Amino acid sequence: MINGPVSKGDLFVFYGLLKKGAAGAPAHIDLEAAGRYLGPCRFRARLVDLGGYPGAVDGETLCTGELYVLEDVSVARELDAFEDVEAGDPADSLFQRRKIDVLDDEGRPTGQTAWIYWYAKPAAGAPEVANGDWPLEGKR
Repeated sequence: MINGPVSKGDLFVFYGLLKKGAAGAPAHIDLEAAGRYLGPCRFRARLVDLGGYPGAVDGETLCTGELYVLEDVSVARELDAFEDVEAGDPADSLFQRRKIDVLDDEGRPTGQTAWIYWYAKPAAGAPEVANGDWPLEGKR
């Protein structure tokens, strides 16, 4: 599902500027007030460096993210705006919010699905984040 409705209790995976303590994190989005941090998680993708922030694209690297449960669904609009999600026109979006399988440290499915912000533009030529873990300081 792409850019579908968000419900109270939905899980989200953050892997870049929305991680706790990340350089460049948006000060106007209070994830601590809107939900609860559940801990680190893994997912399959290819993380690319888009020049100051990462993007997840199709791939098989075991990537690292942070898992949150959202209690206040109104923050989803703020998250979508920060990630440049155009709900009415996904082709215009920089990112798309989609559901993925949450994995454990060994890459096995946990049985959970979560929303993630997936890069929606061509990523050819963008350098890969080799270990699949965007650093908090924002430099590879």
